[in-house]
Amino acid sequence: MKYFIADAFTDHLFGGNPAGVVLLGQDAPFPSDQLMQHIAAELRYSETVFVQQNGPAEFTVRYFTPCSEVDLCGHGTIATFGILRKEGIVADGTVCCNHTRAGDLEVVIGEQVMMQMAEPKVIVPMLDIEYLHNIMAGMNMIEWSDLPVEVISTGLPDIIMPVANVQSLNALKPDMDALAELSRELNVLGVHAFALGDDGYTAHVRNFAPLYGVPEESATGTANAALTYYLYRRNIIKHDEKCLYMQGEAMQRPSVVAVVLKKNGIAFVGGQCAVVATGEFLV
Repeated sequence: MKYFIADAFTDHLFGGNPAGVVLLGQDAPFPSDQLMQHIAAELRYSETVFVQQNGPAEFTVRYFTPCSEVDLCGHGTIATFGILRKEGIVADGTVCCNHTRAGDLEVVIGEQVMMQMAEPKVIVPMLDIEYLHNIMAGMNMIEWSDLPVEVISTGLPDIIMPVANVQSLNALKPDMDALAELSRELNVLGVHAFALGDDGYTAHVRNFAPLYGVPEESATGTANAALTYYLYRRNIIKHDEKCLYMQGEAMQRPSVVAVVLKKNGIAFVGGQCAVVATGEFLV
């Protein structure tokens, strides 16, 4: 099985968010779930993507963290279709169908791959905001925003948590064990924290998903799409406005995630990718 390592949401090596991508070929069957999980654990990236080609522009894609399979992964999808473009399997201007466990989603191929997200949904769990803030602050003093905390999904549910400024965002120090337990209780991926930007970016963001073996992630397409819907609901952004999110600064892997919320309510997330390495699994 041929595999790639690619950095998504960046145009240069060793930035963005790395993912493993395994190309299975046209109509090649998926390996066993156990083998795919072993490969994801071996690569140790937040997600490893397995890609089955069903037609010239039709693919079935499955996503594995080091711990388990998930329904969708934004940066993994950008990496996957960026690699398919670089390998000459799909051409610029092609609209691909991406079959995922979150539904059938469009991916538009170009220098910046744009992927359709699942329909936004607001989830209303029993959420103790003070407890959440205590988990996320550690021993640091955090200035919280007056905006509300919400759980929103565009394929994967995340807690969207505002802070007042970038300084407070950078000062977050989550209790990872407590956050993993809270995520399990609420059936969410984790926390997507943000501070609104005044420097050309819509917001600066950080994402924490320790329940799935990801203490912090340097670029997250699904969570930033959920954040875009959150901001739209509060009249902070408008339909068809291109949002840019800066993520990964705390990890020294800066990423720029572009999101556009269409008038039909569906978000498209975009970015470039840089291929770091390729090889073959001898299994």
